[in-house]
Amino acid sequence: MAERLACDLAARNLVVVSGLARGVDSCAHRGALAGRGKTVAILGTGVDVIYPRENQRLADQILACGGALVSEFPLQTFAAPQNFPIRNRIISGLCFGVLVVEAGEYSGTRITARCALEQSREVFAVPGNVTNRGSWGPNTLIKQGAKLVATWEDVWEELSEGLRAQLTPPEDESKRATTASLFVDEPLAPHEKRILSLLRVDEAQHIDELVERLEAQLSSSEIFAALFELELAGKIRQLPGKNFVKSFQ
Repeated sequence: MAERLACDLAARNLVVVSGLARGVDSCAHRGALAGRGKTVAILGTGVDVIYPRENQRLADQILACGGALVSEFPLQTFAAPQNFPIRNRIISGLCFGVLVVEAGEYSGTRITARCALEQSREVFAVPGNVTNRGSWGPNTLIKQGAKLVATWEDVWEELSEGLRAQLTPPEDESKRATTASLFVDEPLAPHEKRILSLLRVDEAQHIDELVERLEAQLSSSEIFAALFELELAGKIRQLPGKNFVKSFQ
């Protein structure tokens, strides 16, 4: 849901701000990139220290697509646990609203939601199964008055009419509607299709294995380039250790 909502909203020129952490944060950034929009990562480290390390590629993609890495901490600041709750007020402060997709009872996301209220920002939440621990946060926020979100339209309709017109001019609406969802298939180059056909959702493959299987058909540079494009399009995900899986779509 984080990836899909971020994709749909970014496709309509909203900038997605998150924290580059594992899980929902990373999904939000990837969704924004898949929607061909901009996304900003607020770090709990110096901007030269990417944490977690496996998100270095994602950070590079954010910059390559016109986004930004932002931190109030000096260069070379390491990933101290206390830094991350501190930076959450910047995430909420930069935004029109905060959308909570998943949060446990003691999650740092509660801090972000509280900061949003203190800063007079909107608070949105995606409801979840009440037996799921991760649904405690959004469900509680909805009970307390947060706007329930099931689709991008639930966020979009909270924007002023003038702002919506600025973000998506009428002449661009039909054009953008065709690329506003993660579940719309984009045309792929033949070598990208070949690589995608080798990957699975439930089983990771190491890049060396892909190179070995495709060495008779593609050069290493073509494989690396295709993997980059597929990841940027949200078709695949890179896991730690240069392992790849097909994204669920």
